[in-house]
Amino acid sequence: MMKKCKITILKTTLQKDLAAEYGVPNLSTCPIMREGQTFYASWAKPECFCDEAWKAIYQYVFALAHGVDSGWYYGDWIDEKHKGVAICSCNDGLRPVIMKIERTDEYAD
Repeated sequence: MMKKCKITILKTTLQKDLAAEYGVPNLSTCPIMREGQTFYASWAKPECFCDEAWKAIYQYVFALAHGVDSGWYYGDWIDEKHKGVAICSCNDGLRPVIMKIERTDEYAD
């Protein structure tokens, strides 16, 4: 049975060199996500979660919710002691948001 995943916003970043060259004046970190925010999901985007960030991470949420523990890619990404966890970012190249996705013990609705 599918479990819920907890999504924690670890960092909101700004690639200053790229933002200076390509961004609008006074571009800052993501205006939607805040460090420390948490969301819960299994198959659907959580309320108030950025649409673009969801597009970037939903496959990890879905996999973790369905029991994938490790073996991401070639086993060269997440340490085996962190089973049931993925560290991902949104697809904003100027101000990426870094997220931790971890499967919980709570069953999804």
